[in-house]
Amino acid sequence: MRDRELMAGLRDRLAEAGLLGSFLVRNLGTGQEIGLDPDVAYPIASLVKVPLAIAVLEAIRAGRLDGAQALELTPEPDKPQPPIGIGRFRHPARVAIDDLIYLAVAISDNAAADALFDLVPPSDVDRVLADAGVTGIAVRHPMRDILDVFGQPEELHLAHALAIGARTPGGGHPVAHLDVSRANVGTARAFADLLQRLWTPSAIHPDVAARARALMGDGMLQRRLGPDFISDATAWASKSGTLLNLRHDAGVVEHEDGESYAVVALTESTVPAAAQPAVDALIGRVARALHDQLREH
Repeated sequence: MRDRELMAGLRDRLAEAGLLGSFLVRNLGTGQEIGLDPDVAYPIASLVKVPLAIAVLEAIRAGRLDGAQALELTPEPDKPQPPIGIGRFRHPARVAIDDLIYLAVAISDNAAADALFDLVPPSDVDRVLADAGVTGIAVRHPMRDILDVFGQPEELHLAHALAIGARTPGGGHPVAHLDVSRANVGTARAFADLLQRLWTPSAIHPDVAARARALMGDGMLQRRLGPDFISDATAWASKSGTLLNLRHDAGVVEHEDGESYAVVALTESTVPAAAQPAVDALIGRVARALHDQLREH
């Protein structure tokens, strides 16, 4: 009864804020979990950089790539500029593969991710996920051209409105990166499965898992789940994903008593605005309420 009341209340709060959401919290030690619609597929935006990093790290471990090899990255001034990262550089730069992994995960650098996708294409990333026993995540395309979805800054409000209004009930969309049949997609449960394989022994090599955990621990974008899980009594590692009205976050909180929880939030706003700090805060509070409920059991 108490769980049902909590779920109903959280759904009401999300609806009032104009959010559709899929949440899952899982105790990584016991496997117990609690969630809201955790099997709904969403385009995953920059969350794809976690499986990409795992695939590149595995290629380095297996000797197919040299992490110290430097790649030449040349600015493309005619392309829309991303908000951060190498795509804003004004001059050519040489960056080692190992450092590109850091940039792709820790600061969510799209240009760094695309340089890695050129080395390990989406089909290879999908294969690594399958080898790890992770289902429910499909990697279909690199990050390049994703900025075309945003358009010019003065068109951002219109882009948000179109992103919201054009979705079909089945998840279809005229914009490929927002269409579940064409975009990189995943579910909250699938990302919890992936996090479980990174934080507990699995088919993913221990060295690869350890580096992926460290990279997520270095994540600089913490405006959603981070404020509700970062403290002196916890360790928190996560990756966020944002594309127009999509606001996602997936991470693991490790408590001093040894318990660890995967926390995943995939959400879609029905409000055509880029800056919604209250919505980001609500996503964190909903995830925290589910975590606390599960931790009390």
